Amino acid sequence: MTSQTVSIAITGAGGAGVMTAGQMLLDAAAKAGLYGLMTRSSGPQIRGGEAAAFIRLSSDPVACPDDHFDVLFCFDWMNVDRFAAELPLRNDSVIIGDASAGEAPDVLKNSGARMVLVPLSDTAKEVEGGRPNMIGLGMLGEIAGLPLDALSAILEKVLKRKGQTALDASIAGVKRGMEVAGELEAEIGINLHLASKDSETTRWSLTGNEAAGMGAIRGGVRFCAAYPITPATEILEWLAPNLEKVGGTLVQAEDELASVNMIIGGSFGGVPSITATSGPGLALMTEALGLAVSAEIPIVVVDVMRGGPSTGIPTKSEQSDLNIALHGLHGDAPHIVTAPNSISDCLFTTQWTVHLAEALQTTAIVLSDQSLGQSRNVIDKPADLAFVAKREVAPAHVVDYKRYALTDSGVSPMAIPGTPGGEYVADGLETQENARPSSQAEDHYAQLDKRERKLTGFDYGQHWAEIEGDSDFAVITFGSVTAPVREAIKRLEGEGQKVKLISMRLLAPALPDRFNEAMAGVKKALVVEQTHSKQFYRYLRSEFDLPKDTTVLAKPGPLPFRPNEIVTQIKELA
Repeated sequence: MTSQTVSIAITGAGGAGVMTAGQMLLDAAAKAGLYGLMTRSSGPQIRGGEAAAFIRLSSDPVACPDDHFDVLFCFDWMNVDRFAAELPLRNDSVIIGDASAGEAPDVLKNSGARMVLVPLSDTAKEVEGGRPNMIGLGMLGEIAGLPLDALSAILEKVLKRKGQTALDASIAGVKRGMEVAGELEAEIGINLHLASKDSETTRWSLTGNEAAGMGAIRGGVRFCAAYPITPATEILEWLAPNLEKVGGTLVQAEDELASVNMIIGGSFGGVPSITATSGPGLALMTEALGLAVSAEIPIVVVDVMRGGPSTGIPTKSEQSDLNIALHGLHGDAPHIVTAPNSISDCLFTTQWTVHLAEALQTTAIVLSDQSLGQSRNVIDKPADLAFVAKREVAPAHVVDYKRYALTDSGVSPMAIPGTPGGEYVADGLETQENARPSSQAEDHYAQLDKRERKLTGFDYGQHWAEIEGDSDFAVITFGSVTAPVREAIKRLEGEGQKVKLISMRLLAPALPDRFNEAMAGVKKALVVEQTHSKQFYRYLRSEFDLPKDTTVLAKPGPLPFRPNEIVTQIKELA
């Protein structure tokens, strides 16, 4: 079999080096001039237990898992059955396992894939200081056609700090693994060598969480307060050292309530501020988010969604925080909700969202998810766009200052603490224009209109959605589901069938005019989302006019959408 895309799954018990091998394989592919994607799966345990790395390598950009795996490499059989639903295999797929690991589980025997057992542990013992995961890395590198130089370069980069002895042992293990794969080439019976492109081209390897952190800094954020939570913690880990490089600060708060109130305080002081969390944390923050809306203090919250409700499935992806992000705030509290549609777009969308929050002086929520946040993608270097936080502030000397003045735009100058004449009280009570509390109807109506007007009257440009293709059949989606939808549409175009893609980046405020313009001429629509209760579809129905012939393809996590199931659905409807 010859292919320009290779999908490899690696599984094993905690400590087997599954993630290390997967990460090195991806990095070596990038070094060799390829593109790639690595997603991961683990159980709900804090540490240890079973783990799986899913890698897709390609000579062209890829952003989602393929329909099946070409190779499943098992360092052991421990709890591999827990990943069975996440490991679609075909008759031409190959399962490679350790001959000394005992009997393979029935779920793999019955998959239809061919089984090839190799003396993995025994081969590792042939190498002084050898480890099975390095033997496996060498075998997979050989199967994918990666050169030894690329693998060795990554090993040196990662292991150099561990000393020359450890590095030499790992390189020797990789070499031996490549030899084993070469000796078994006829038995494996699979040729997945990829055509490498220019290895000198600048490519980035990053996760969605890293991209979100970079977008925040590029957007002007200089303060972050947050409490660690899966799967958002890596945003904080990335920001901690990098904020410091640009003169910013990160504080690990005692909980989510403290973190959101800290960033409200930081922003009130004039510093663009951000926090990152997941669904349970967002639920705790809602009262404070309403405070920021009422007091018109700009803040950004990145919600890396996971399976719910409650603690749910912390390590798996889902889009089911949509309702709480859109509607969870108390009272009439207009705010911004955005959603990146790819791992690389986490950078742009977060940067843009910081810009929007600052320009409109309001709460903004970025809806990422575990699939975007914790997956690693090899991509072309993103463009450096000039969306930088620009808040309208009061002049250095203020007379008769009205913090909540009823301006045409709805945005009123914000005095930074210490500005002479710019003193005011910022709290959650309704106010007059001069920030004094009021319970009068005319003040309430005027301020409600003001807070709504500044969002609905703003020009968001073309960034509100990614719109691709021209057809009377449209697929409407958002977030991480965009990648498999985009690949499905590309496959259909190869067969001569045209489909329009509308991936919404700005979810709130709703822009009916822009949406209607994008839907002009569309007679049939398919809404694709990763929720159980069709939250996105119900939101679309509440805000926009959909074609009478609209179908919903909705499924919750933890299983990802794969391109072929979307292709099948479109063919049935078109």
